[in-house]
Amino acid sequence: MLVLGVESSCDETSVAIVRDGKEVLSNVINSQIKIHEKFGGVVPEVASRNHVYQVSMVFEQAFKDANVKPEDIDLVAVTKGPGLIGSLLVGVNAAKTFALMYNKPIIGVHHLAGHIYANAIEHDMKFPCIALLVSGGNTELIYMEDHFKFEIIGETLDDAVGEAYDKVARVVGLPYPGGPHVDRLAHLGSDTYPLPRVYLEDGSFNFSFSGLKSAVINLHHNAMQRGEEIRINDLCASFQASVTEVLVRKTFKLAEKMNVKNIIVAGGVSANKGLKERFMAENEGRFNISIPSIKYCTDNAAMIGVAGFYQYKTNPKLDDLTLNATASLELE
Repeated sequence: MLVLGVESSCDETSVAIVRDGKEVLSNVINSQIKIHEKFGGVVPEVASRNHVYQVSMVFEQAFKDANVKPEDIDLVAVTKGPGLIGSLLVGVNAAKTFALMYNKPIIGVHHLAGHIYANAIEHDMKFPCIALLVSGGNTELIYMEDHFKFEIIGETLDDAVGEAYDKVARVVGLPYPGGPHVDRLAHLGSDTYPLPRVYLEDGSFNFSFSGLKSAVINLHHNAMQRGEEIRINDLCASFQASVTEVLVRKTFKLAEKMNVKNIIVAGGVSANKGLKERFMAENEGRFNISIPSIKYCTDNAAMIGVAGFYQYKTNPKLDDLTLNATASLELE
């Protein structure tokens, strides 16, 4: 089964062709990072205009790389939300146009389901499992009994972890996107600054990163006011140590509570080297941990094609040409 995946939820225009939910024949990604870097973040209107400019060329390159014809496609899978509405609309309308031209069935896919199913490309998904979803807009702990059965157990009460990384990076003068730079400098420093580990007094599996972010901002501001040297590498290491400790230990705690042996880490922040190292260091053989390769951690269409394959196999309910994009969308 050949699935055409289309992803345009933020600032990556991506088209992929995937066979049987496993073999990635092509995965073309046009990134706009350089465009938005000077603004310090993604500008929605600029992002959507660039999607319009790039989408046809990305489609063409995906078919060229896969060496297949449009007539060979069995299913079109497209990100329907959540995301930037202007960006989403470009991908959805491009996918619907393709489906109409070649009379192909189409299915809308949740962006976060795509991130979770990125794990299925290089690993066999085993159930039940716990999925830790960490990205610029989301931090969630999800219990999965089987394919496409999502139960959100914990989520962030304020900032998403990726958002916290970017804000801390901005405070210490690192360029956008900040997460990779903080991760890189953290490996050059030591955890010497006394930053809080926020576990929440209610004992829930929810997260809160606003207090940690504020602690970094206040520490940096006070040091500047007193004319003290700010050890950027150590500050990044201390921030990352606080974040990864909470993420890893809460994930393990939930897995133990649910009597689950399989853990999936997904989303853009799953590319973080420090997070991977902490999971492996504290696991001690207790759990089977699945983390995608870096190329499948960030937004890409291969994950949407894979998720579309499993979504259709689980529940072969198709969409039609009234399919629309939705900026806010719950994972069901």
